Amino acid sequence: MAKKTVGSGVSAQATPGPNLSSSIDELLLAATARGDGTLRTGRYVVTFKEGAGSPTDNLTSLGLRTADARDFADQSLEIADVGDAHAIVLPEIGVAVVSDLGMQTAGLSIEAEAASDSAIQTIEDEYFVFAQQETSDYLRGFLKATEAIIAGLELDQMRKEELDFEAEVAGATWGLVACRVPQSSRSGAGVKVAVLDTGMDLGHPDFAGRPIVTSSFVGQPVQDLHSHGTHCIGTACGPKAPAGSIPRYGIAHSASIFVGKVLSNSGNGSSASVLAGMNWAIANGCAVISMSLGSQSPVQAAYTAAGQAALNRGCLIIAAAGNASSNTGAPANSPTIMSVGSLDQTLVPSNFSNFGKMEIAAPGRDVFSSVPRPTRYGTKSGTSMATPHVAGCAALWAQTSPSLRGQALWNRMLQAARPLPFPQAKVGRGLVQAPA
Repeated sequence: MAKKTVGSGVSAQATPGPNLSSSIDELLLAATARGDGTLRTGRYVVTFKEGAGSPTDNLTSLGLRTADARDFADQSLEIADVGDAHAIVLPEIGVAVVSDLGMQTAGLSIEAEAASDSAIQTIEDEYFVFAQQETSDYLRGFLKATEAIIAGLELDQMRKEELDFEAEVAGATWGLVACRVPQSSRSGAGVKVAVLDTGMDLGHPDFAGRPIVTSSFVGQPVQDLHSHGTHCIGTACGPKAPAGSIPRYGIAHSASIFVGKVLSNSGNGSSASVLAGMNWAIANGCAVISMSLGSQSPVQAAYTAAGQAALNRGCLIIAAAGNASSNTGAPANSPTIMSVGSLDQTLVPSNFSNFGKMEIAAPGRDVFSSVPRPTRYGTKSGTSMATPHVAGCAALWAQTSPSLRGQALWNRMLQAARPLPFPQAKVGRGLVQAPA
């Protein structure tokens, strides 16, 4: 593998940027100090050509110290534990995350074109990603996150959820009714569903006795101190019959839940944590991978490669389009990842929902679901809330036939979608529907 020359983006004389083991808070603070107003973390993502050999071997040949996800149990790679490695390798998706020092050591740059004998397909900036909730835009969320860290605030623990039962219809939330979930005979039994988010309240009583596999990729316990992840898991995989007067809010109530904490308790992450979570979910054979996260960044080859690797392995990645009232953000803008837009209760596109590259739409306004104790239940809005509706329905469809996996599952869900009188750029093929 030929070395690349150092381009203007990575200078051999420059002060090295963030380490691979830097926490998301450290990355955010460094980006604030840099002051360039971008969503770049200062690290890089390398995507390798298919069939180009081992990414680890290729990087090692360039003099880099690597940490391979296969060296961790179930490929549950904890980024905070990679020590002084220059690169982390995610073999299921053919991607590596490389520090600035690693780029300098290997003589790599974004600007330089790969030599004909290079195993590298692309080198891209790594970006921050955020939980996609409400109508806040990504840059404002970035600045708010850094301000919270600097002030040392525990904003997430102060967040209070407001109960709202106006959406209760026939014992189920309005979203489940719109997706025809109550009429479905399927439960998601035997299907693995991964939700990559802020984690989960593992002690929530509505999930007692459920098979749950967990892993964290952000250096924090999986326990959700934010609430975004618990809410998304509730919609995708919550119980069929919650206790008391609580309406049904969960879709795939018998699915096996895989919780990947790729966003911190502040709701922030990076491409590295998300890609590591995707790699883990694929390695563990999750038929459905739900991601209510992203940023207003361009299409990234690493996400596209991860989406294709998932489809090749019989997995389907579903991601939120974003809430910036703008073009679909990453990773949902990749052609190999199913993009989800948000609908209001009148089944019109939500005013915050992104548009452009769009496959399908789902309920995203005033969605009732689980949140961490002691509150236990609450409503949220965003394409984040629409995405687990699609993921839950995908698990029900996957249960109907072992042949409905990967691209076949994608195709079947679009075929079954309820058409809506709006442009495809806003709602895709229409409103997601559960199988009978």
